[in-house]
Amino acid sequence: MQLPLYNMAGEIKGNIELSDSVFGIMFNEAVVHQAMVRQQANCRQGTASTKTRGEVAGSTRKLFRQKHTGNARAGSIKSPLRRGGGITFGPKPRDYRQAMPKAMRQLAIRCALSAKAENDKIIVLDELKFDEPKTREMAGVIKALGIAETTLVAIDQPDVNIIKSARNIAKIKTIQARQLNVGDVMKYRKLLITESALRQIEALWGKASVNGEAKE
Repeated sequence: MQLPLYNMAGEIKGNIELSDSVFGIMFNEAVVHQAMVRQQANCRQGTASTKTRGEVAGSTRKLFRQKHTGNARAGSIKSPLRRGGGITFGPKPRDYRQAMPKAMRQLAIRCALSAKAENDKIIVLDELKFDEPKTREMAGVIKALGIAETTLVAIDQPDVNIIKSARNIAKIKTIQARQLNVGDVMKYRKLLITESALRQIEALWGKASVNGEAKE
């Protein structure tokens, strides 16, 4: 698969070849959905907690006698039936984390990237570089490329000038290429990526891995 290669002025410098093993595979909805659910579940803190009647502070004295009052039977003031009492079956701290095999996680990100490429939602820049943080310059690049949608900007390594230039622009997020995830790729309509970041992605996910080593 080939895509146009742009410069920061929005001019086409040529074409760039994309690896079919990353950007040309069939979309697997089930795997992408599972990866999305896992990512969102792993973001949950799971710190919600309520007190049972045994944990609520208060007297255990029976409020009034059992019979001959005309009232419903009542236990202590800590009863879940009373205001300020314990909570029946309330939430307790728990771990929401979900496991997912590495091969499935890698397949999910490749599916998400392939979907972006198939729908012409990837824009490749030869480079993205600023001498100093300038929101105006980043906005100029976005305008020159004709981008009017939410955009994920992927770079090969942290660059303070790029991050600070983009952080005040609405609907723009900057991320390192190796930190790309299914959630962000699916959330943002466009993926703006530098050529070096593209090659980094292909090196990470473009080849099968055996014991942590890339295999041809």
